[in-house]
Amino acid sequence: MASNTKMPEWAPEGDCAGFACRVMDGVAAGHDGISAYSGTEEGKKPVVRHRRPQLTAQEYADGVLRGDRAVLGRAITLVESNAGHHIEKAQEVLKVLLPFTGNSIRVGITGVPGVGKSTFIETFGCHLIEQGHKVAVLAVDPSSSISGGSILGDKTRMERLSREERCFIRPSPAGSTLGGVARKTRETMLVCEAAGFDVVLIETVGVGQSETTVRSMVDFFLLLMLAGAGDELQGIKKGIMELADALVINKADGKNKLIAETARSEYERALHYLQPSTEGWVSHAYTCSAMANEGIDEVWKVIGKYREITGKSGVFERHRKEQSIKWVHDMVDDHLRSLFVKHPGVNKIIKDIERSVANGAMPAVAAVQQLISVFECRS
Repeated sequence: MASNTKMPEWAPEGDCAGFACRVMDGVAAGHDGISAYSGTEEGKKPVVRHRRPQLTAQEYADGVLRGDRAVLGRAITLVESNAGHHIEKAQEVLKVLLPFTGNSIRVGITGVPGVGKSTFIETFGCHLIEQGHKVAVLAVDPSSSISGGSILGDKTRMERLSREERCFIRPSPAGSTLGGVARKTRETMLVCEAAGFDVVLIETVGVGQSETTVRSMVDFFLLLMLAGAGDELQGIKKGIMELADALVINKADGKNKLIAETARSEYERALHYLQPSTEGWVSHAYTCSAMANEGIDEVWKVIGKYREITGKSGVFERHRKEQSIKWVHDMVDDHLRSLFVKHPGVNKIIKDIERSVANGAMPAVAAVQQLISVFECRS
């Protein structure tokens, strides 16, 4: 963690070493009527002027179930925290909420930067609200590899949607998680479902072919594409396209309409040769314009048709069960990695081994074997 960061005043009580949020040093206060900052300094406990009362697990769950947006936000913050005692309480909350989850349609939305994901989600979300739905948007922002921080600006880019009472937008940092989503996105999704949101939209980071993890946590995977951004065939690759349940060419308006339709035809032909991502469902390419609100209703009808077909065949329910099992294995992987990193024997020798590998004195495979041997012997 960067040395120029501080714990926020509203951080939870107790040992907050695993609390993900930090405040960067900025302009010193104490001028223009602004009171001096009374947050933390290194080695000192924060001076808290207005600490909110701590909630029990049952109080968190009750607040979420009655749709209290303030408690919902705090519950998600609790779920996202990496502090040990926060994780324990979060699991208690999720255990109470679990019977009230699973009643939404989960839609993953990805695409390269500049494709218009936020604009599409805003227009799409407003359309769903007009249809009587309650929409939760989980927007994942990339984290800096240098400072570890994220801008979390998705909510400001969805100004119209953020004003809707039947919508809840939660930006989260991706951290070091690969695959375009945050580490706790699954848990956050369950909390939103328990709060009564029947459509959950997950906006991924949007970096390209690695945006595949979201497929393992959503019902419908939507891939947004741009027309005229280069060789159309460049985007026709196995991987992310093979996982998409629908491909939508966005920004199909004005002079781009003809170009978008040409791109749609090319992608449609390409999809014909790819193995379908969902049994019993054939993926197709469509066009839309989020700015002009054109083609949005068709996208929602496609999702509705997907749910109807896969629901009747049993594929929808089977996929959710498979995703739950994969979730278990992912958490086991995370836990084992955490144990390895914290292992005292590993910590004692890892720096020397890293230097040996860097200097060419030890092959990488031998280094791994030695570390694993130490971990297994003293576990």
